[in-house]
Amino acid sequence: MLSFAIIAVVFGVVFLAELPDKTALAGLVLGTRYRASYVFAGVAAAFAVHVALAVAAGSVLTLLPHRLVQVVVGVLFLAGAAVLLFRKGGDEEEDAPEPEGQSFWKVSGAGFSLILVAEFGDLTQIMTANLAARYDDPVSVAVGAVLALWAVAAIGILGGRTLMRFVPLTVVTRVAAGVMVALGAFSLYEAAAG
Repeated sequence: MLSFAIIAVVFGVVFLAELPDKTALAGLVLGTRYRASYVFAGVAAAFAVHVALAVAAGSVLTLLPHRLVQVVVGVLFLAGAAVLLFRKGGDEEEDAPEPEGQSFWKVSGAGFSLILVAEFGDLTQIMTANLAARYDDPVSVAVGAVLALWAVAAIGILGGRTLMRFVPLTVVTRVAAGVMVALGAFSLYEAAAG
């Protein structure tokens, strides 16, 4: 049974963490060069693969003792917050592949390839695994994470520049880090309280 509360929490955390990431910028670049629907199809498929891998990894973590998982999840959330707060001035943008034509398969394949490579082992993939371990509800976590990643991709593809005019990247990064610190502290508190 889907838990809308878990979906909402996962959506919020993953959305805020992914928004300042290079993926939104990659989507923006591809979206300015090629048909947005073609780009989104490839990017969405790549994110679905990443979420499936992350949820599977997080589900394996649920086999460990609950208290140990809470400590690991708490530490990883705090580490993720530190990465967001202390990384040096923005990620370098990777060059987007330039397909020769505008065919669906070339453009969506370029988007899929770029995101698949750029996001492997990324912070949001690790966070999704942590959330899957924390909530022990892989379907709800997967739905929340995939919807968040798709929303960020759509924003990046369709209107990233407009959003960044109204919401500074530093604000988004700080809010995401704050949420991760709160989740990390809560997990460590639960582990200590037993």
